[in-house]
Amino acid sequence: MRIGITGCTGRVGKILIEELSNGSWDGLELSCGHARDTSKVKDPSFTVTDDADELFKHSDAVIDFTLPDALPAHLILAAKHKTALIIGTTGIDEKGEAAIKNAAKDTAIVYAANMSLGVNLLLALVERAAASLNDDWDIEIFESHHKHKIDAPSGTALAIGKAAAEGRNVNLDDVKVTARDGVTGERKKGDIGFSVARGGDVVGEHTAFFYGAGERIELTHMARDRSLFARGALQAAKWCDGKPAGLYSMKDVLGL
Repeated sequence: MRIGITGCTGRVGKILIEELSNGSWDGLELSCGHARDTSKVKDPSFTVTDDADELFKHSDAVIDFTLPDALPAHLILAAKHKTALIIGTTGIDEKGEAAIKNAAKDTAIVYAANMSLGVNLLLALVERAAASLNDDWDIEIFESHHKHKIDAPSGTALAIGKAAAEGRNVNLDDVKVTARDGVTGERKKGDIGFSVARGGDVVGEHTAFFYGAGERIELTHMARDRSLFARGALQAAKWCDGKPAGLYSMKDVLGL
């Protein structure tokens, strides 16, 4: 499979190129990278273009870890060329998610808030715990990321909240609390709260707390290295080979 990388000068983009260049991914090869400013690319060993159409035309799958404002154009090109698209971008709003569903009518798309195997196992555990514990147990979700992250709560934290809400058969939007300041009053039964920290070079830390009377359960995932996101995305790209058009998740890729 020919793999294209959008945002190849970004943090995850560089790791994806390194992974594809070290020969550890049998059956996958780098087709080319895409960057808005190709002058930033110093490595002559692979092709980089500022023409996204060329990237999608010459790739069997494209991996996108860019920004939400770049996604609409990438979705149009993926559908046009029937190129599988792996979306690891976070901070996508409802309009963006609707566009993803629409593009998935024409090509295979894997969209996940987090490409990590460990995080996706965490989501399954959170959903099961929430289904097993009644709403006398308070659910709070904490996440920490590096100081350059621009969206909060993180896409992964929201995915954890959604997993907890699904376990309780409720809509996350109806019970989500993302800010507390001043005199807020008592915590409302059934709420799912979120708290956020930003600083340094934290790759990603997420904890789901279940607070009971006299006891507490903590389910935590800590990412130490961004390469785990790249490896998950490459695994998803490889899984897409031969898959029909449709919207898939990492649960599908991992068989969870």
